[in-house]
Amino acid sequence: MKRVNILDCTLRDGGYLIDSQFGNTAIKGIIRGLTESGVDVIECGFLKDEPHQNGNTVFNNASQLRSFLPEDRKQASYVCLADYSRYHIDQLEPYDGSSIDGVRACFFKEERYEVIDFCKSIINKGYKLYVQPVDILGYTDSELLELIDMVNDLEPYAFSIVDTFGSLYREDLQRVFHLVHHNLWANARIGFHSHNNLQMSFSLSQEFIEMSQGLRDVVVDSSMAGMGRGAGNTNTELVMQYMNRKFNSGYDIDIVLDLIDNYIDGFHNQYEWGYSIPYFLAGSHSAHVNNISYLATKAGIASRDINFLLNRLEPSERKRYDYDLLERTYLEYLNTICDDSNAIKELKQALSGKDILILLPGHSIVTHRDSIQNFCQKKHPVVISVNLLSAEYPIHYAYFSNKNRYQYWRSASHFHDYKKIVTSNVTTAEEKDQFIIDFSRLVKCGWEQLDNSGILLLRLLDLMDVGSIAIAGFDGYSHNNDSQNYVQKAMEKTRNTLNAEEANKDIKSMLQDYMNTRKSNCPIRFITPSHFESVVNG
Repeated sequence: MKRVNILDCTLRDGGYLIDSQFGNTAIKGIIRGLTESGVDVIECGFLKDEPHQNGNTVFNNASQLRSFLPEDRKQASYVCLADYSRYHIDQLEPYDGSSIDGVRACFFKEERYEVIDFCKSIINKGYKLYVQPVDILGYTDSELLELIDMVNDLEPYAFSIVDTFGSLYREDLQRVFHLVHHNLWANARIGFHSHNNLQMSFSLSQEFIEMSQGLRDVVVDSSMAGMGRGAGNTNTELVMQYMNRKFNSGYDIDIVLDLIDNYIDGFHNQYEWGYSIPYFLAGSHSAHVNNISYLATKAGIASRDINFLLNRLEPSERKRYDYDLLERTYLEYLNTICDDSNAIKELKQALSGKDILILLPGHSIVTHRDSIQNFCQKKHPVVISVNLLSAEYPIHYAYFSNKNRYQYWRSASHFHDYKKIVTSNVTTAEEKDQFIIDFSRLVKCGWEQLDNSGILLLRLLDLMDVGSIAIAGFDGYSHNNDSQNYVQKAMEKTRNTLNAEEANKDIKSMLQDYMNTRKSNCPIRFITPSHFESVVNG
């Protein structure tokens, strides 16, 4: 069996909650107790360019830690975390065996080239080097391999898989572990630092231990009672229990339970951490917990609102916290909320039991014009166009959920000849023959194409008790430069900003979700070719 080390990070990760103010008594008691319990590695706090204060776990150098460490170290190793952007490594004196023996070098992806000299200095000073890249899922495979190649030259003590945003699933961990294992210097340990946003931290830690057996020595990060910012971390007591039962490791859990009773519970009475719906949303979007904390303070905001707002941000924006950006996004969202009860009632009265033809702006409504017109003459459906006006078809309602399309057609001379159904993200202006529908009623998060107009209209019609739905012009996207996606060239999305395959996959997934969750069982059919026919036809 390859060796599994438990690294308790309570005094560092838990410090985020309390500004690292544990107090001298608690610091000494926790380090002594963890040492006696058999925990392999104890992270004692941060190394930062800040003055060390009494009772705080932020230090300038190793000498400031000596008074906190027990005389009898047993088998324990002691480390601190040094954030590359917040610590000048020249402040750290050479290793002399009287204080910490390891430094965990933490850095963002954009700092990965500059951090190598920082890491070299740690080794040259005689300390064990733990390499801690922030947000492992933020690296592409090639970027991760490049980083490992640079790190291998240093022959580090450990290289960690850091799930900064609590977003890892089992298959992600397996992929990253084997990528790291097959390319990392053979004598280096692999570490795993997780967060519990998706309620998977402990199960992933077990998975990590299991998959490493016979392959690598590993280090599992944990904290007592899961203490840590936001959703918290893997619980030290849970990992110890697992290791004792599975591998007869001999950790003294009673000592850790006493530490939780004597120190951690006092903090838990004052500060909150652990799984919650907002932190689940942070994990599912790989978003910084400060974004969640900021949005959660808004009066009356619901979890689905937070979900939507995070979805509005770019992936890179979610990983940092820009309160001005969040405020602007939040205010824009508020402006889309409206009372649409009367509009829904009137539309339901008009459409209930009717045959509906949804006319989307795909190029097939040009190539299959005769088929669509024959369908209209035979069935006499209520025709609802989507982000489109056309004299070729008997349009009864023009539906708009795309602001740009609405503004484009608004200047058309015949714009006011149509009854219009408009979602509130486009406009909330009340006009004659214009039904305003609350956008938040129709949107669902989890897809990049979440505001696809065809899907939003289908969800609206599901509230109307319509008799049947026929769909034309819902073609899907193509990368072929010779093909035309839309009825008009002017409507084309820029080719280099659209991944046609991913967009089609996203819309197909949304359509499948609609088919699985719709309340109505009215028949649906495509009358023009579409990438999505198989979803409806089964």
